[in-house]
Amino acid sequence: MEKTSKKPLKSILTIVISLAFAGFFLWLALRGLDFKVIRQSLAKANYLWVLFASVFGLLAYWFRAIRWNLMLEPMGYSISNSNALWSISFGYLMNLTIPRSGEVARATALYGVEKVPVDKSFGTIILERVVDLVCMLGFLGLTLLFKYDAILSFYKNSGININPNKVLLIFSALIVGIVLFFMFRKRLANVPFLDKVVNFIDGIFQGLTTIFKLKEKGKFILYTLGIWISYYFAAYLVCFALPETSAFTFADGFFIIVVGTLGMIVPASGGIGAYNLAMKYGFMALFISVGKSAEFGGEMGLTYSFISLPLQIVIMLVMGLISIPMLAKARNAAVLEKDHKH
Repeated sequence: MEKTSKKPLKSILTIVISLAFAGFFLWLALRGLDFKVIRQSLAKANYLWVLFASVFGLLAYWFRAIRWNLMLEPMGYSISNSNALWSISFGYLMNLTIPRSGEVARATALYGVEKVPVDKSFGTIILERVVDLVCMLGFLGLTLLFKYDAILSFYKNSGININPNKVLLIFSALIVGIVLFFMFRKRLANVPFLDKVVNFIDGIFQGLTTIFKLKEKGKFILYTLGIWISYYFAAYLVCFALPETSAFTFADGFFIIVVGTLGMIVPASGGIGAYNLAMKYGFMALFISVGKSAEFGGEMGLTYSFISLPLQIVIMLVMGLISIPMLAKARNAAVLEKDHKH
């Protein structure tokens, strides 16, 4: 009873902290700006471009669902693309309530309709994050190549101070921990209470190694490119909705997706506040790099974020809410099929 009472308390605390993060970053983003300029920009925006952007936002969901199916095949699971899609959608919906809870929710939802063990599907989700990081680094490389001045301006404006020694220390400790785990894995598996942890980590590791066992590596690469090209256009096309940013180049789009992803990494509810602040600094950097006013750039960055972020949240909400009855229907169908066989 005590454990069950602690879970809701932990969830409530996580939500409160997440909302506090969102409120703090939103306050940082909004302070000292002229809201009249932002309101005027929003009023004259061409929202047809936002509709085009939403199509690419939805395409990314579909490509990710098909790719997930490919990743599960080497472990002997063939899931329906629709069940993968609704499990992903449900996971994103959970992320809106409790940040970082979506990965577990997604794996659990898939187990409910396809009986894929949570540890194995969770391993493929972690692998997805690794692949996403590689793609993100690719966009960062393109941004460094074409928008180095803007990145330098963003670094100066954001106040980010990265200590390379601390990063190296954390990375080294992580590597040592992984090596020690695999060295003493068999012994740990014989220790009560640790056997389940070892089995869970083994399942995750099996999910991570599926990329080397993929039968259709070409399709995996194509779907990965499809996901990130969709993300790119979902972010870049919103620029054309605003007259002040409609002249942004493809290279500016690279910069925007990098900055936006950095904003979404912060554990704030739906990226609110953190994404807005990242876009404020990001657009300031873009405007400074071409000799324009930093203040005006900040106002345009916020205007952009007030269109782009609600678009992302609306897609998450709509797809997530649809996923609930769709997953329930699939679960019921699976139960009926099982009863019929017996």
